[in-house]
Amino acid sequence: MTESVNPRGTEAGFTLIELLISMLVMMIISGIVVGSTMDLSRLGSSMTNRSDMHSGVRNATALLQQEVGQAGRVSLPAPSALAAPVVIAGVRTVAVTSTAGMFNGERLSIDAGATEETITLINVDPANSSITADFKVEHLAGVRLAVVGGFSAGVIPTTMANGSTGNVLKIIGDINGDGNMVYVEYTCDLAGGRLFRNVMAIDAAVKPPLTVEQVLLDNLLPNPPNPNGAVPPCFVYQEQTFGGRTYVVGVAIMTTVRTQQRDVITRNFQTVTKALLNVSPRNVVNVWQMASLNYNERVQPVPPSVIPLLP
Repeated sequence: MTESVNPRGTEAGFTLIELLISMLVMMIISGIVVGSTMDLSRLGSSMTNRSDMHSGVRNATALLQQEVGQAGRVSLPAPSALAAPVVIAGVRTVAVTSTAGMFNGERLSIDAGATEETITLINVDPANSSITADFKVEHLAGVRLAVVGGFSAGVIPTTMANGSTGNVLKIIGDINGDGNMVYVEYTCDLAGGRLFRNVMAIDAAVKPPLTVEQVLLDNLLPNPPNPNGAVPPCFVYQEQTFGGRTYVVGVAIMTTVRTQQRDVITRNFQTVTKALLNVSPRNVVNVWQMASLNYNERVQPVPPSVIPLLP
């Protein structure tokens, strides 16, 4: 007799125990992979949350540093010159090619060489494009007018009525370097948790109200207390007084913010404090140094149109 052979081969396979063990191993590996993926997702969300917070406070303080550094700069948006001659020295009203950016009390340099002098504007008449000033010498038509010095109150000092405070920084000048002088207020609204930047022309009729478009930082918090328990304000001023004027020669800036959302890992808000210990308004410092050397013709007063905007 011959032995029969199964042409399809053996029917043997995995036992039930082997199958269960294989499924258990696969479930363990899948659990590890899914857990690692979720951990990476949570870590990425946490890093994004923290990065957004740091980016916001960094951008806000960088803008503050730049604008405080520019505070006090005086400029004219367009070249200006005498449109008519000054034929007799004294208080005279004379036509000019442009009165843009000029204000009563402003000091301008006129002419060059032996006939150069600094005049103080008694009156500016934009409608007739003329200025009134006390001229010490005669001048030909066409001689140029230029601004000199800077604002002594480029950073409005705390000693001035309605001046800067610990939570409201007030600055004036050609802040953007484009020839247009503006008045800017930075307001730390700790009750609302926001830092506002309100900017307007120095001759604005009224101060614009604070709106959401002016928010630089959300989620603003009070700064951490110092060792003696006092809570530092957003702005601290270094002031010098000379000749009856107060000059802000340094501004310390400190802001504390928290993340927009809770951390997905710790379930707590993350916070960061950014401090700039001594931002120097270089134009104000320059004017203060010149005033200390009795170069008072370089000291520009606060434009009268700014005073109603301070309160």
